[in-house]
Amino acid sequence: MNPLDLLARIGRMVLDALAMAGRETLFAINALSHIFRPPFYPREIVNSLLTVGWLSLPVVGLTAIFTGGALALQIYAGGARFNAEAVVPQIVAIGMVRELGPVLVGLMIAARVTSSIAAEIATMKVTEQIDALVTLSTHPMKYLVAPRVLAALITVPLLVGVGDIIGIAGGYVVATQSLGFNAAAYLQNTVDFLEPLDVISSLVKGMVFGGLAAIMGCFYGMNSGRGAQGVGRATKSSVEAAAVLILAANFMLTGVFFSL
Repeated sequence: MNPLDLLARIGRMVLDALAMAGRETLFAINALSHIFRPPFYPREIVNSLLTVGWLSLPVVGLTAIFTGGALALQIYAGGARFNAEAVVPQIVAIGMVRELGPVLVGLMIAARVTSSIAAEIATMKVTEQIDALVTLSTHPMKYLVAPRVLAALITVPLLVGVGDIIGIAGGYVVATQSLGFNAAAYLQNTVDFLEPLDVISSLVKGMVFGGLAAIMGCFYGMNSGRGAQGVGRATKSSVEAAAVLILAANFMLTGVFFSL
């Protein structure tokens, strides 16, 4: 291949990526602005709260408890090499609250909620239900996008908090039942080691991750192609974009909270 052709192809890919990022940013700003402007649709908001929050709780709980238990085992095994087994409660707490809890919940939401939102809205577009909403003078951004984004902004931080607690509980069960830790001492070390900034950063990450997950699902659903292939492509792209953005946002937020 001609080097100039290769360079041109790379340039087109970069420009396409930047254009997509620009469209996603404008869509996010538009979606967030519609949250605070009437009319509001309480029924859609409640349904979205249940779908995004309550129905995601089982998978979040299972993910968190197994992650906390595995983290305790790994830290104990690694610490044993340096006679540092006693740091298990502290590292489990900070690992779950600062990083693993928010990231794993965000990725679970991307897998479960983002894909669901994208598939639902893309199907509505393919079947011309969105056109019907416009005909009935109902703004699609207000009826479809704003309730889902608002629900994610409210419920995902709560899910992260619950996931943090369950993850720490998983580490506690493994440490006290399998590794010989004293239960009272383990809990005391956990409480003493965590700081308010750790909890605040975890909840803020949850809010950002939830917003990203919902916005990506809505964006790719609203911009899906026609037919079954369009729905499938929109669903796949929404999950990929949400997962990458969540990991990138986690890196940036960690730098903001803990590098100052």
